Amino acid sequence: MSNNKDFVVAGAVEVGKDTKVTFGTVTSNNIDLATGNYFADTLAADTTYTLSNAGDVQAFQLEVTGGAVPYGLADSTLTETSGSDTGNDPTAMRFKSDGTRFWVVGSFDNVYQYDLSTAYDLSTKSTSNIFYNISQDTDPTSFYITSDGTKMYVAGNANNTVYQYTLGTAYNVTTASYANKSFSTSGQTTSPDGVFFKDDGSKMYISTDGVIYQYSLSTYWDVSTASYDTVSLDTTGETLYTSDLMFDNSGSVILIIARNESTAIKYNLSTAWDLSTATSDGSFSFASYGTQSTTAQWAATFANSGQLLYAVQKDSNPLVYEFSSLSSTTLTWPSSIEWAGGIAPAAPATGETDVFTLVTDDGGTSYVGVKTADHLS
Repeated sequence: MSNNKDFVVAGAVEVGKDTKVTFGTVTSNNIDLATGNYFADTLAADTTYTLSNAGDVQAFQLEVTGGAVPYGLADSTLTETSGSDTGNDPTAMRFKSDGTRFWVVGSFDNVYQYDLSTAYDLSTKSTSNIFYNISQDTDPTSFYITSDGTKMYVAGNANNTVYQYTLGTAYNVTTASYANKSFSTSGQTTSPDGVFFKDDGSKMYISTDGVIYQYSLSTYWDVSTASYDTVSLDTTGETLYTSDLMFDNSGSVILIIARNESTAIKYNLSTAWDLSTATSDGSFSFASYGTQSTTAQWAATFANSGQLLYAVQKDSNPLVYEFSSLSSTTLTWPSSIEWAGGIAPAAPATGETDVFTLVTDDGGTSYVGVKTADHLS
């Protein structure tokens, strides 16, 4: 089917039939033309459409609403800042899952704790300097708190060791006590700069300059039972200065911080929690924020299910920065569609709706498409 002119088709059209609108279904990005002649879809991820069962359908319409994808570094925008009391050299940052508390490893071997009276709102941050002093290591670089708030793990550079702690009151680091359990990373690295765990406690991940190492725990959450999986991720193609790291809840996204390059880097894992399946997927620079130098130290973390990115930097007057980390969804059309104007339309912006009309006269072998409504809200 050829298309030599630009044209506009208005309304739901079935050539040679009545114009009754029948709502069809879109399942797993497949538009099943046997189910109707009008389809509506809201993009929840980057989407590639397929078309099936055209039969004698000659025209149909598709209403598409743009969505947003979390953990999107490329589109990050500053939304809020707040003063911090973390002292010098913040090296790791974590948020409680409900957004009402966050922690930062700062100077003088401390884990600092802050409360937010409104979840994820930095303007409601407590100003009191509440912290727990790490006495097992003079150079703590990263930490991890379990989802139930009862355990904390701290990586220390001075002794090349990960230490395990028990929190007497969940999520309150001031009630931490050493559990007399530890694991030496010296078999792989003498500078464990970041530590993170799989959500069930069966895996541990250690980052150091240019490498992330993967470990298994024979007794879940007992760091003393860790053993190296002989699996690692070489990050030197992105940075030589890998400091902290974190995973999303599904284990399919890693965020790493390049401490001397003021950069956050994202990796995707095709198999959850398996470093051997990781591929780079963009970065975000903090170069426009804070005090910039070759020794600038940043700590950063995703929060609110990847909708927000928080960062704090070494500074005489340190600030906590909040960024939106939602990326607009993308849309890929089947190659069988010849679009009016010759260019396939992009996905609508987040929250906006476009309507497309597509026509076939050969049973679905080829289609002509045109956008018939733009930027509806």
